[in-house]
Amino acid sequence: MSHYDVAIIGSGPSGAMAAYHLAKKGISTVIIEKESLPRYKTCGGGLVYRGRRKLPFDISSVVEREFNQIKLYFEGENTVLTTERDVPVISMVMRDKFDSFLITKANELGVDIRQGHKLTDITFDDIPTLHTNQGDIRAKLIIAADGALSPTAKLAGWKETRKLIPALEYEVEVTPEDFERLSKEVRFDMDSVPHGYAWSFPKENHLSLGIASTRRKRIDLKVYYKKYLEKLGIKEIVSEKAHGFQIPISPRTDGFYRKNVFLIGDAAGFADPVTAEGISNALWSGELVAEAIFESGLNPEKAGGIYRQKLEKELLPEINTSQTAAKWFYNYRIIRNMLLRTYGDYAISFMTDLYLGNRSYPQNLMKTIRNKITEI
Repeated sequence: MSHYDVAIIGSGPSGAMAAYHLAKKGISTVIIEKESLPRYKTCGGGLVYRGRRKLPFDISSVVEREFNQIKLYFEGENTVLTTERDVPVISMVMRDKFDSFLITKANELGVDIRQGHKLTDITFDDIPTLHTNQGDIRAKLIIAADGALSPTAKLAGWKETRKLIPALEYEVEVTPEDFERLSKEVRFDMDSVPHGYAWSFPKENHLSLGIASTRRKRIDLKVYYKKYLEKLGIKEIVSEKAHGFQIPISPRTDGFYRKNVFLIGDAAGFADPVTAEGISNALWSGELVAEAIFESGLNPEKAGGIYRQKLEKELLPEINTSQTAAKWFYNYRIIRNMLLRTYGDYAISFMTDLYLGNRSYPQNLMKTIRNKITEI
């Protein structure tokens, strides 16, 4: 049986970054991944600059396209909001290549990668034993980086307290004429689905198109996707692969540590509630948990306390304010559009600054919104 200081379940961005930073500190680490790498991962693949700037190495080799500009369209409104910066606001990646690149960087520092190892159970002794379909592994600490469904969190006893929203993502090949037309911009189409939005992310030779609703009630996203194709003016589909998934847009309410297990990324519920973008906060949480484990001297309970403190100081305030913003943005469409007619340029500039990591959500968001309403 193999022994490690830390075992990480899942090879996505959060797990890879946690492993990388742990290995940099000399902490023996293994990544347990049920699939064989590289593997396809359902995701729009839009990495915002605040996430890219956190990476300790260059990822240009796996970036398919870069966009210094984003555009927001609104259903039933003539206004199109746009802004441009001198750095890539959004970098387009395919998650199979991107995730494998991050894992390779971790592996270069000595992280052991166990591919094709599916976690089946955990025995919670003083030093937990992780049971996989290819044998047992012991580790002092466990990091659950296994996504929105997180079997590891369930095995450790967490209940479902996050808000998970439905989304559809399509990898679409279109005609050369349509691709030439649509590959020039990243666009978000607000209200293309009730209480949600659609997106068009151009990749190297195809489009990643998606649609998501912030309402959890049953909704036929395929119908709205077909309407979105019409809006984009796509008349012919050369090939199309559909992937349904769920996005956790609220953090768990029952903590992020228990029984030697830490939750990061989507397993913790750290996607941004406004944009549903999860990669940047996944990278961030991976770094924070690694810092906590190192600072604790591998003491599980101490590490759990330090991790909570770091989250409460840095990441959770951002998400909490974003939840308030999302409620206003998606549930009060009339008021939102009224504000955007007057303050649209300010709003898109503010959103872009968030994407860049140049600013945070305001702590007194409700006060800011009320002040803007009284000015109109």
